Amino acid sequence: MENEFLQIEEAIVAIIKTVYDPEIPVNIYDLGLIYSVDVDEDKNVRIEMTLTAPNCPAADFILEDVRMKVESVEGVKSVNVQLVFEPEWDKEMMSEEAKLELGFL
Repeated sequence: MENEFLQIEEAIVAIIKTVYDPEIPVNIYDLGLIYSVDVDEDKNVRIEMTLTAPNCPAADFILEDVRMKVESVEGVKSVNVQLVFEPEWDKEMMSEEAKLELGFL
């Protein structure tokens, strides 16, 4: 059972890595915008994420893209995407690959 949840979580992370902010050429996972991915015993998914800025013009598009793509993962029953701004996003939250891609290294 634990292996099944691990596979679902890995598939969720992989699909989230296909979501991009239209203004930034790096996926939202490597940008550090995903704070948590929780899968309960019924395979309902709760994602806490943020944006690079609270007034991001692509917010609705990004949130809906995350929800739709995660819903498409086999075994996922439902998806709840929570937008949070605490802690506030900072470029230090980016992966090394994202920092390199964006010229921060």
